[in-house]
Amino acid sequence: MENFKSVTEYIKDLYSTRDFIPLHVPKFRGKEKEYLERCIDTTFVSSVGKFVDQFEDQMAQISGTKKAVAVVNGTAGIQVALRLVGVNAGDEVLTQALTFVATANAIIYNNAHPVFLDVDLDTMGLSPKAVSAFLEQFGELRADGCYNKKSGRKISACLPMHTFGFPVHLDELISVCKKWNIPLVEDAAESLGSKYKGQPTGSFGELGVFSFNGNKIVTSGGGGAIVSNSIPLAEKGKYLTTTAKQPHPYEYFHDELGYNYRMPNLNAALACAQLEQLDTFLKEKRSIANMYADFFKTQGIHFRTELPDTKANYWLMCVELENKQERDAFLKHTNSESVMTRPIWQLMFRLPMYEHFQKDSQKNAIFLEERIVNIPSSVR
Repeated sequence: MENFKSVTEYIKDLYSTRDFIPLHVPKFRGKEKEYLERCIDTTFVSSVGKFVDQFEDQMAQISGTKKAVAVVNGTAGIQVALRLVGVNAGDEVLTQALTFVATANAIIYNNAHPVFLDVDLDTMGLSPKAVSAFLEQFGELRADGCYNKKSGRKISACLPMHTFGFPVHLDELISVCKKWNIPLVEDAAESLGSKYKGQPTGSFGELGVFSFNGNKIVTSGGGGAIVSNSIPLAEKGKYLTTTAKQPHPYEYFHDELGYNYRMPNLNAALACAQLEQLDTFLKEKRSIANMYADFFKTQGIHFRTELPDTKANYWLMCVELENKQERDAFLKHTNSESVMTRPIWQLMFRLPMYEHFQKDSQKNAIFLEERIVNIPSSVR
């Protein structure tokens, strides 16, 4: 406990306050108010407006992709991205159980079935070795794709999530997916600004999806983006998220089931101002991460840092405790001292609506679930 007391004191000094320190809050110190006022003055505050177009251009550039589509949130973006790569009702999607619930929810929204596979200890994200082992045991290649021999269902996508902004082992995962003819969709909700071997996350799969929720590194209040190097796929995504309405000067004609998922111009105005500051936010968060890393070395606590050949955005920073008992003691002490800390998510198969889906041993996921804690990570 004495060790944990020094942690809370350090964090309070780091953020120069003795008051409550939240886990992650946005910083509005650019042109947010100016852009919002401009948006209001135009009266285009809903799903049409120049800030939506500007946001999509900025996101395509930042993600290193050919086209971006603005959507209302990351969950909606994943739902649509899975549909775009061919996930149909009754199909399966390979993903990780160690994730925020939105990853699994988006699969269910397509009336598909998640298959929960283990993560790697070093990335905390979907393990290519676990995916390969599962497919070697249960996979069957047919003329129209890969099938699960146990369930008889088609495996229509692989959905890794870059946990806290740490990229998964993408080269290996892409190789496994190609071997088994499974499209890759990146849940990059947490990894805006992260890179794998110099290339932005979100640009490796058929599609990538980002979130701009209020707690993300850049926020639009509520919002998300689908990105892709396939212009036809991205354009289909824009069409589907705009209620699948056929262009016409005045007639309303919708030729398939679409979604009212377009990001409002008001949110896009906020996002554009925030994206202009992304590089600064990334530098400042890296500086905080470096200070944390140096401090926790003196405490004998493992602070999670990026792997070689990757560049993490350090969205939510985290420590790894010795065991669940130490984790719980750490959480109890820090929160009682007005320093907000949170455990990593409960594994998806522990939730009542996901307990019956197929999974592997989850050895690494369980290890991390019992030890990982997020600590205050806001830009100062």
